[in-house]
Amino acid sequence: MSEIPREKVEALYQKLYEEAEASGYHLNPDREFTLALVESLLINEARYGYRACPCRLATGDKEKDLDIICPCDYRDADLLEWGSCYCGLYVSEEVLRGERPLQSIPERRPPEGQRPQERKPRSPTLTELPLPVWRCRVCGYLCAREQPPAVCPICKAKQERFERFL
Repeated sequence: MSEIPREKVEALYQKLYEEAEASGYHLNPDREFTLALVESLLINEARYGYRACPCRLATGDKEKDLDIICPCDYRDADLLEWGSCYCGLYVSEEVLRGERPLQSIPERRPPEGQRPQERKPRSPTLTELPLPVWRCRVCGYLCAREQPPAVCPICKAKQERFERFL
């Protein structure tokens, strides 16, 4: 028996679906699987006050869990490398079209004590940023990550329209 009313799960599913599609992302096409993940997000929100990834252990300390609040910090790298995020909520265009199978994803989250939010904050200089900065040549959107996004969340330009900025 579900802890969360089905209407609430369906409403969040619809919201996440619309947000994902508007930003160039896709939810897993297996609707029942995806609804179970959405329900788990709502359960975690009720437990902790935030939507921690349903496939990772949350501490209940929001500061310690910032990297696993959905969408987690690892989603885009997982989508690029594996075709879906760790829990399988988000999938790549290739997976959505059936051109790439879903597979197990190795955990990308660093061990406890090595996570960015657990390190002492220090302002890096531009030459020592931990990640490259990418710029959309169409609209100027900037993002700091290993690779540019597959689709610009602002103008929907494809990944090849990004250039290394810093």
